[in-house]
Amino acid sequence: MSVVEAGTEHGDADEPGWDVDPDDESGVAVVAAVGRQIKAWRESAGLRAGELGAAIGYGEDLVYKVEGGRRIPRPEFLDRADEVLGAGGKLAAMKRDVAEVRYPKKVRDLAKLEAKAVELEAYHHHNINGLLQTEEHMRALFASWLPAYTQDEMDRVVAARMARRSIFDRDPLPSLSFVQEEVTLRRPVGGTRVLRRQLERLLELGRLRNVAIQVMPTHREEHPGTGGLIEILRFPDGSAVGRSDGAFSGRPVSDPKQLRVLGLRYGMIRAQALTPRESSAFIEQVLGET
Repeated sequence: MSVVEAGTEHGDADEPGWDVDPDDESGVAVVAAVGRQIKAWRESAGLRAGELGAAIGYGEDLVYKVEGGRRIPRPEFLDRADEVLGAGGKLAAMKRDVAEVRYPKKVRDLAKLEAKAVELEAYHHHNINGLLQTEEHMRALFASWLPAYTQDEMDRVVAARMARRSIFDRDPLPSLSFVQEEVTLRRPVGGTRVLRRQLERLLELGRLRNVAIQVMPTHREEHPGTGGLIEILRFPDGSAVGRSDGAFSGRPVSDPKQLRVLGLRYGMIRAQALTPRESSAFIEQVLGET
């Protein structure tokens, strides 16, 4: 997150923190609990909100918002408050809970599913899969969405997507299969430099033993993926969940019969796409042309 790191003066605005999503009930509860703890420690120390703010480098209004559960504090806020109030690490220990809440709920739910999955299969036709994107690509992509994101919203969705990339570092390693339409490799999202770095990232990930990245050439005459994206997550107990724009009204499904349809379509897409080795060579070719 870059707002504080970019040199914004803490007391000048509410930038050091994230807005609370009122529809995220569990997130609201966590932020409210953290706020109550900070207030209790502050009052126990005999400090006013403005005095605590001055001591930790933040404005009085922000302190009130955090204590009232209306603002998600940044990690450094909790670290400094813990030190000033002599909380002995109790406030700083809340950083983990707060770190999860700052991400949108639907992204947290997806990340939890991905963390349990032993297999992931994903076909994307308009954009590069979020797990494969560089941070620069993410920001350029989100910057083009309408209605426009605020800086706060942009930081949150990018941080959430970056956090999901931990799937590549899990132990044991999950099996990850991606199929990308050729057009997603050629669309210069963010400009030439951003595109080149994105293509390099795809090549890096494609070299991982548990990752298969394939390209579906535009000139394929028969294509079972014209109905839209397909994503399937499979779990250790044999269960799975999947979704597709072109099936079951786009809803997530877990029924074996419905999953069989998605699996059949994805299997045909993989069969008609370039092999992982051919795809790597193709991406290198596109990189050389860019």
